[in-house]
Amino acid sequence: MSRTGENMDFDALRRAMQENYEQPEGPARNARAEVLLAEAEKLNIPLAVIEALGHQLKVYNYSSEKDRMFVPFARLLRMWDERPEDFDEYETHSLHWVFKWVSSGMVGQPHVPLASIEKWLGEMEHRYRLAGHSERAVRSTEFTVARSIGDLARAERAYTAWLAADRDSMADCHACELHDQGWWRAEQGSDAEALELWRPVLEGEYTCAHEPHAVLASSLVPLLRLGRLDEARAHHLRGFRLVRPMESMRGAYADHVEFCVLTGNEARALELLAERPAYFTDAGEPRSRMDFLAVVALLTDRLTSLGLGAQTVPGPAGRTWTAAELAAHARVEALSLAGRFDERNGTAYVSGRVRERMDQPPLVERLPLGIRTTPTVAAPARPAPAPSADATADSEPDLAALLAEARRLSAALHPDSVAAWAAVAEAADDEDLTPRDRAELTDHEAMGLGPEGVELFARAAELYEAAGDPGEALAARARGAYVLALSGPTREALAAVSEPYERVLALFAEGGTGVQQAASVLVGRARILLQRVHEAAETNGAGDGSAALAAAETAARELLALAEPEAGNDVLVASRAAEAQAMLGELAAHAGDAERAAELLTRGSEAFVAAGLPWFAVEYEARLTGIARHLGDAEAAERAARGALEHGADFLEPTGHAQLHLQLAEILGATGQFGPAADHALEASHWADEGGEGPTLGAWARHQLGGFLLRQGHWAEAAEVLESALPELSAQTHGDGAIVQTHWWLGDCLTELGEHREAAEHWLQAAEIARHWPEQHDHAMLAHLAAEALGHAELLPEAERAYARAGDLWRSLGNVHGLIRSLRARAWLAVREEGSGLDTARELMGEAVRVCEDEAPDDDKDYEARAQLVAELAQTHRQFGDLVARSTPDDADDEAIHALFEEALAHVTLAVAGFLSLGEDALHSRTGAQLAAGWLEADLEHPGWAAARAREVLAAYAEGDGADETVAARRAEAERLLRATESTA
Repeated sequence: MSRTGENMDFDALRRAMQENYEQPEGPARNARAEVLLAEAEKLNIPLAVIEALGHQLKVYNYSSEKDRMFVPFARLLRMWDERPEDFDEYETHSLHWVFKWVSSGMVGQPHVPLASIEKWLGEMEHRYRLAGHSERAVRSTEFTVARSIGDLARAERAYTAWLAADRDSMADCHACELHDQGWWRAEQGSDAEALELWRPVLEGEYTCAHEPHAVLASSLVPLLRLGRLDEARAHHLRGFRLVRPMESMRGAYADHVEFCVLTGNEARALELLAERPAYFTDAGEPRSRMDFLAVVALLTDRLTSLGLGAQTVPGPAGRTWTAAELAAHARVEALSLAGRFDERNGTAYVSGRVRERMDQPPLVERLPLGIRTTPTVAAPARPAPAPSADATADSEPDLAALLAEARRLSAALHPDSVAAWAAVAEAADDEDLTPRDRAELTDHEAMGLGPEGVELFARAAELYEAAGDPGEALAARARGAYVLALSGPTREALAAVSEPYERVLALFAEGGTGVQQAASVLVGRARILLQRVHEAAETNGAGDGSAALAAAETAARELLALAEPEAGNDVLVASRAAEAQAMLGELAAHAGDAERAAELLTRGSEAFVAAGLPWFAVEYEARLTGIARHLGDAEAAERAARGALEHGADFLEPTGHAQLHLQLAEILGATGQFGPAADHALEASHWADEGGEGPTLGAWARHQLGGFLLRQGHWAEAAEVLESALPELSAQTHGDGAIVQTHWWLGDCLTELGEHREAAEHWLQAAEIARHWPEQHDHAMLAHLAAEALGHAELLPEAERAYARAGDLWRSLGNVHGLIRSLRARAWLAVREEGSGLDTARELMGEAVRVCEDEAPDDDKDYEARAQLVAELAQTHRQFGDLVARSTPDDADDEAIHALFEEALAHVTLAVAGFLSLGEDALHSRTGAQLAAGWLEADLEHPGWAAARAREVLAAYAEGDGADETVAARRAEAERLLRATESTA
């Protein structure tokens, strides 16, 4: 690109302007446009100045300095009025086109009087009429003016006239028109109608440089209001990716921040603010700045209401901001700007709209996005539920009621029983409690402490003894022994449980205690012995037949024999019988009998549920899920995982939720149910973050979620999720295979999104990791994919090197097909280079042909391998012919062109013969080559030969399926070729 101080001719100036327009929006691009205008003025060519002014106006319009576009426009209009003949057809069209930008752009500048806006609107209408244009664009601009100032009746009239007018070359593109039409319907409360209007833009039928970017942003709140949350999430992930690099789309950016605030994603909203510090202060378009500041106020007010007003947040440069300070500042600034608009418009419409936006309540309490957020403030604490109407500040808890509730929950073995007894302890003095009360209270306090509760279990046993319940005292001692086993070697715990075990059996035999207490001691002992099995397995891999395993199985069966006959009479006893079944299942798994383990774990889980104790089934359903997956029983695995999620919904810790959702996601993904799998991976990522496992379990969940989204073709969403996962994936935690796969998937996504350079970077990073793997197929494949992407990105030398690297790898692996394809790709790259490109391409294609011929099996025993190489050879000749035919220089004479076409025809003829030898399996490839040969023969003035080719193709599809797109296309092309030969015969 020519720089300041370099004289450039008109062609160089045009190239420089095109290069500049392709740069990212922003001040640098605007400054370059000013330099290029100065260069244009040196040329003394009016059209050069006109084009440079037009370029300057366009870059100003698509930047934060939109207010600067009025000066070049005024100069262009003056030049048109003085010498219209200096404008060519394109610049004449452009001048009239940007009238829309100027007229509607003035509305966003509160210093421009309303009378001036109306004057320019009238001027636009007059000039459009003189130029013979439809009034469609005029009415569209009038609609924009009217809706912006709050004249809604006029806006509706203009809207109706806009839609009634004919479309012509001055009308906005379909995508932009549909955006404004849908926006208007959404403003009137017709969200479903708005989304239907936007559908062609959202589905890619209509696009432009700023659509579907704006439609995706505008659709967010309507989707939330309609409860279409999955679509809203997808539109945020997809749309923000488009808006992020577009400096001029501050209003759409604000829509994404607003979406985060309204869905419980305040931390994500803060991240978005931090990405765009200039948006707080850029003054070139006051309307979008007002919208942005209104959303900033919405966010920071929300944080303040959550008790986070003192936390530091991103804000305007030059000082540190707390949420409360920024909330006050943003509100004042937004309302000040709104007041300027209202003063200009003579209404209170804009201020009212801004207040409504700033004061919105959340629409969704929690909408997981699937992406990792690094909070710049502490996680918002959701407001606690309001106290009941009859609660008073000085009311005292009723101890009797608390005791009754605690005993009710204890009898039901409910997980909340420990908390209920803690409430009793808080409300009671020691003298208020009986020995039995103190025993139960101490027992449950010990349960809440886990391995730290050994001494309290001993104290509870003493209190039970004092209360006259020796059986429950022994049960408490057994519980203490079990928690002892959880904190260290099981030998000491087994010794501690021996005496309670022997005493409770004797006491039970004498009728001195019941089944409940005896079963509680037996279950404690069985748990310790099961823990001993785990301990032995960790130490020496003990399996079936080990002493530990046999002892544990005996204990579990003893428990089952005691509890099962009485299970229907008592909830606690039923739970012991169910646990015995589940223990036997675990022991079967340790012994390597997965089928028996699945059967017993199923029995145990079902018994817990039947007893009204579903929360105890969760642990065993989770284990059953893994065993069923091991057995290849996807249906049983899915059933168990869903059961665990259902039964543990109200009781699981966040990490437990994450693990179960992730298990279910992987099960569903393995059976091709990618949509439901993505839903559960999304939940897994959310719960992992909630449980503080974001960098570990959460990163893996996001990795999986990205893969499931990719398999559904949701490229932009998948890319956002995978890019979020990548920084936290580590070889130590997740394995380098997960990192390679994430880069690989990102390359796939970015290729689909047209971001070829970025795709190549990810594939090259993955290839660098895979380079160290013993098996090199992935390394070769990644190098090949990177080469393709580099070629699409016009980075030809880099693409050539990557293809050469891939080719060497394919050769070392003995992968003939990969080698051949890399050679062909290098040939196509070579012809894009100046100079000797065609000669290099011939050499590479020739090498590809030789590899095909040399690697073909000598005998016909391996028919499939031979057929594949014949097809590869035919395809190579076909591409060789196409390459030569398309490489004709622009200045070639007839003789040179004839020679190149003859060379191309020779290769295409060989391709036809190769495909013909493969029969019907290569029908479409053969007919494609036949038509290519026919067109070459027509160009070489052999109409009879060309016609024969066309008839061969028609005959090949005489019985073909007319609905098949390939068949229809081949027939149509053959008929065109026939007509072409008839006209030259």
